[in-house]
Amino acid sequence: MFTVTDIREWRGRDVLDASDKKLGTLEAIYVDTTTDEPAFATVRVGMPTRHRLAFVPLDRAQVGPEYLRVAWDKRQIKGAPSIDTDGELLATEEPAVFAHYEFAYRPGATGERRLARR
Repeated sequence: MFTVTDIREWRGRDVLDASDKKLGTLEAIYVDTTTDEPAFATVRVGMPTRHRLAFVPLDRAQVGPEYLRVAWDKRQIKGAPSIDTDGELLATEEPAVFAHYEFAYRPGATGERRLARR
């Protein structure tokens, strides 16, 4: 696994799906607040006049010289929960991000958020 400081340097790089199809560009990293490890990235996707930031897990991601390859296919990522390019992930929307990829969602012991943008 890579550290948050390393992966933040990849902002703006190409993100490829598991079949090496370009998804878009890396926008931000979200860490799991329980472990402080990178958990999700947002990828700028969409039409030139209507971009959005789709969430994709970093589980099993691979870093290459000019890209980040994720272990999910383009179709699943395009259908993933997303936010506007100037938006933020609301606490109430976090469970949907995890559910889309069939991950269990558990907020912190006192109900705190599970994801934090870095």
